[in-house]
Order: sequence, then C-alpha cells, then structure tokens
Amino acid sequence: MECRVEENLKNCPCTYEPCSKKGICCECIRYHWSMGELPACFFPPDVERTYDRSLERFLSLYRKQR
Repeated sequence: MECRVEENLKNCPCTYEPCSKKGICCECIRYHWSMGELPACFFPPDVERTYDRSLERFLSLYRKQR
C-alpha cells in the first residue's frame, strides 16, 4: 500500500514541529504504541497540545464522555 504523505499531512493534528513521522501514519502509530501512547489524532486539540498522549489520558477522556 502506498503512503499518501501529502494527504495525511493535511489532516494531521500533531503540533510537535520537529516530528519526522508527520504524515507517515504507520510510523507514527508504531512509534507511539512502542512508548505506551497513542498518536495526536486520537486526542482533541486542547489535550494534544499538552503532549500527554498516554493511554491513561485517552481512557480518562473516553470515560468522561460515557
């Protein structure tokens, strides 16, 4: 499968500017998962800007919505 980096970049909410994985979703997901995290696209903008991409943070947001 071909990666559509330019198209992915249009929708990437990551605010971490020196990120080398921006637009390369498979690498981004693999990296964050190896760190016990989820990528920026799983979080609302106000939470994403905190760079707390932990599973705990994600679950706390999900639990609040239920």
